Amino acid sequence: MSPALSRSRLGGLPLLGASAPQDPARAGIIHLGLGAFHRAHAAVHTARALAAEEGDWGIIGFANRSRSVVDAMSRQDGLYSVLELSESGTRADVVDVHRGVGVMTEDPGAVVREIADAHRRILTLTVSEGGYYVSPRSGHLDVDSPLLRSDLADPSAPRTVIGLLGAGLTARAAAGGEPFTVLPCDNVASAGQTARRMVTEFLEHSGASADVLEYVRTGVSFPDAMVDRIVPATSPGTTEQVAGLLGVRDDAPVRTEQFSMWVIEDDFPAGRPAWERGGAILSDEVEKYEQVKLRILNGPHSLIAYLGALDGRTTIPESFAEDWVAEATLALIHDENLPTIELPSGFDVGGYIEDLTHRWRNHDLGHRTRQVGSDGSMRLPQRIPVPALAHLRAGRMPALLALTVAAWFACVVPPRGFEPGEQARAMTDPDQSRLQEIAAGTATPAEHARALLESGCLSAELAEESGFVDLVGALLTTLVTSGPRAAAAEALTLSLKENRS
Repeated sequence: MSPALSRSRLGGLPLLGASAPQDPARAGIIHLGLGAFHRAHAAVHTARALAAEEGDWGIIGFANRSRSVVDAMSRQDGLYSVLELSESGTRADVVDVHRGVGVMTEDPGAVVREIADAHRRILTLTVSEGGYYVSPRSGHLDVDSPLLRSDLADPSAPRTVIGLLGAGLTARAAAGGEPFTVLPCDNVASAGQTARRMVTEFLEHSGASADVLEYVRTGVSFPDAMVDRIVPATSPGTTEQVAGLLGVRDDAPVRTEQFSMWVIEDDFPAGRPAWERGGAILSDEVEKYEQVKLRILNGPHSLIAYLGALDGRTTIPESFAEDWVAEATLALIHDENLPTIELPSGFDVGGYIEDLTHRWRNHDLGHRTRQVGSDGSMRLPQRIPVPALAHLRAGRMPALLALTVAAWFACVVPPRGFEPGEQARAMTDPDQSRLQEIAAGTATPAEHARALLESGCLSAELAEESGFVDLVGALLTTLVTSGPRAAAAEALTLSLKENRS
C-alpha cells in the first residue's frame, strides 16, 4: 500500500500553486461547505493565485455535516489531491492552501468566532441552492423552514448557514466591525445580492440591533460570482488512480475536468488574493456570465440528465452520445436559450458551446445523470421560467424548455403507473414529497403536469400560461406512453415549426 499523503512526503510531488503561510492565524479566508466543488474550484484558483502573488490567504474550511473529508484532511495536514481528467490525459496535483478544518453542525460557535476574527477578511460559500433559504414562492427568507425558525427563535445557537452568517456578523460588529466580504460560489442567480438579502432579512426577523444592520449594510460586501467546473462524485477508484500517479494514498481526493471558470465582481473592502493571476475573471458583467451558464450549460445539462436517465443511461457522456439527446440539447441552446440572453463583452459563445460538447462527451469524468438531475425543484426555477416567458410573450412556444419540465416530472414525480427506471428513481429532490402529494389525485399525465405547474413549482407566472402547461402535459403523456426518444422528436418538430414561423 502507498504511504499516506502528508506534509513530510511533499518532496517531489506536483503542488498546484504555492502553499499559503503555514500559521492558521494568518489565514484570511473562511470557507463554508468543504465539499468536492470548493476543493476542485475556488481552492485551486486560490492556490494558483498565491503561486503568482504571495499573501495571507490560507483557508479555514468547514464541512456542513460530514466528518469524512475533515478527518481525512486533518490526517493529511490539510492536503488533498485534484485528479484532472481531460481528452489529453489524466494528471494529479496536490493542493496546499487549507490551514484548518472543522464541521459546522458540530461546532457552530467555532464558525461564529472565525467570522468575528479581524484576521479573516473573506468568507466564501459553497452550500448549494438550498443553503440560502430562499422561499421559492415569495423570493424572501423561507421563514417556514423548521431549522430557520429555530435559528430565528435563538440566534445564538445557529444551525443554518444563514443563521451562522447572522451570528458571525453580529459578533464581528461587536468586536469592532472590521470590513469583511461574503462571496457566494453557488449556482444561485445574483448570489451575492441574494445572500445579502437573506442575511439582512434574518437579522431583521431575529431582532438584530440597528448598529449590526448598519455594519452589514456599509461594512460587509456581498459580490456576485459565477462558477463553472464539472466536479463529479469521487469514485471508489479515485484513490487508486491518485496513488498510481503520485505514489501516495490520498483519502480526500477530488475528480474534475480541465475546464474551470470563475467570474467575480471586484468588491473586496478588506482585500483579496490576486485571483485574476490564478485564472479567475474579475468583471462588472457577472450577471451576463451567470445567464450564459444558466441558459447554455445548466438548463441543457438538466435536459441531458433527464432524457438520459429515462433512457437508462448512467452518465452524462453516455446520454449525450445518443444523437437524439445531443440534437435536442443543442436545439435548446441555439433556438430557445441563446436568443434570450445578452452576452458579456468579447465573449466567444461559439467557443464556449464547442467546449461544452467536449465536456459532455468526457467519459473519464463519468458525471452521473442521477447527480445532475437531482434538486430540480431548486434548480429549474432559475433555468426555465425566464427564457420560457420571454418566448411566450413574443408569441413563440418554447417546446424544448417544456420538454425539460416534462422530463423532470417523469423522473422525479412520475405519473401514476409509470416506472421511470433505476437512474431516474435515484434522483433526489427536497420538494419531492410535497410534489407527489400535489399530483396524487390526478388520473392522466396531462392532469398530473397541470397540477404540478399550477402549484407554482416553477413560477406563478408560468403557471398562468395555459399553452405551455398544455404542452408540458402533452410531452409528459408522450414520455409515459412512447418513451423519451419519441417525446424529444415531438418537441424538436414543434421547435422547428416555431423557428420557421
